[in-house]
Amino acid sequence: MKKYIVKLTEQEREDLQELISKGKSSARKLMHARILLKADESEGGPGWKDEQISEGLEVSVSTIERVRRQLVEKGVDAALTRRPGSGYRDPKVDGEKEAHLIALACSTPPDGYGRWTLRLLAKKMVELEYIESLSYEEVRQTLKKTNLNLG
Repeated sequence: MKKYIVKLTEQEREDLQELISKGKSSARKLMHARILLKADESEGGPGWKDEQISEGLEVSVSTIERVRRQLVEKGVDAALTRRPGSGYRDPKVDGEKEAHLIALACSTPPDGYGRWTLRLLAKKMVELEYIESLSYEEVRQTLKKTNLNLG
């Protein structure tokens, strides 16, 4: 017997249908919306079993169970959005800032220095107001990702 039963209101069902039809959200969010719609056991919902959803949407049963639990315990928004602390965070250095960083790293170092250091690059990026704050470790990871060698 299922512990977490999905019963969507008419409004929630419409919102999820609209979210899917637009297709402008992340693949994860769209998949979770589809799971909720298929698992909906309220009047007018298909009320599919987890195995049917798993087969139909090609997603694991544990994912379906987790989405069900999040809906019942925390609501629709929590079931659709990524949990905080899941290891994901928006990168501080986006494409534009990365381009500035690379251009800076390839430029001539300041007077008195033979080459750019990670700390110098971080300081200069803040000084030039490309970014509000930047650690040398973030500079290192960004340059490593781009295979740029300061030496």
